[in-house]
Amino acid sequence: MPKAVRFDRYGGIDVLQVVDVERPAPGPGQVLVRVKATSINPGEAKIRSGALAERWPATFPSGEGSDVAGVVEELGEGVTGFSVGDEVLGWTDNRAAHAELVVTGAADLARKPAGVSWEVAGSLFVAGATAYAMVRAVGAGQGDTVVVSGAAGGVGTIAVQLARNAGATVIGLASEAHHEWLSSHGVIPVTYGEGAADRIRAASGGKVDAFLDTHGGGYVELAIELGVRPERIDTIADFAAGAKYGVKTDGNAAGASADVLAELAGLADKGLLEVPIAAVYPLEQVQDSYRQLEQRHTLGKIVLRP
Repeated sequence: MPKAVRFDRYGGIDVLQVVDVERPAPGPGQVLVRVKATSINPGEAKIRSGALAERWPATFPSGEGSDVAGVVEELGEGVTGFSVGDEVLGWTDNRAAHAELVVTGAADLARKPAGVSWEVAGSLFVAGATAYAMVRAVGAGQGDTVVVSGAAGGVGTIAVQLARNAGATVIGLASEAHHEWLSSHGVIPVTYGEGAADRIRAASGGKVDAFLDTHGGGYVELAIELGVRPERIDTIADFAAGAKYGVKTDGNAAGASADVLAELAGLADKGLLEVPIAAVYPLEQVQDSYRQLEQRHTLGKIVLRP
């Protein structure tokens, strides 16, 4: 029987279990994918803990995970455009990606370019579509100076590159351990914490046009303090501040399309987008993967390989 991650109550990392499940079968318009790589995301940890129970409640026993990269194993009725054996990347909205086999809609898949590794392909949807939506939401482009909080995280590492590709000057807030990576990608690194506003002003020459908050914890207020207009601030981590100040909260749902995913995969294939992989764990070590995630100091993505 195939294996999958399950949890049957809200709680800490210890509620996650890898169990045997029934083999899923694709329905009309669906595809069964044998998963080669899937990544973990902070939002999944919050769902598991119950922190987002009001916004995104779980139905128990619950599966987990959205990012999918793998090989087409079976086609449902009416599916065209894919064949058994095709290498694909995509997503599932059914919290089911942390598994050996996953059913997803054919419309939620794109072909994996040969030059993109399984680890990168399995990390692109949640973080990539989110970063894409954020950069688009604030209209980052030529002549803009854009600040990104959490610039070394899964979303942040992609967002800084997309903003740079759009022609913006990018300032990335991150710990000093990740400054070298940011600098090597044309980003001006600034250490977060007390005094960050002054350091941003010094790095930007006093001009900040847009702010992407991937971290939360007061960055919306910091952006307003820096003089950024609310319509050019986007947060995916502080919805209360978003509502209070009228800033944007465009995230993954605003960027979720197979076309966007194919575009991101194409950039990665051409060497125009790096998705740094912090660590790779076998599916059985899903608890360990989340322990590393909760340290919040990883560069890029953490991947599970079923």
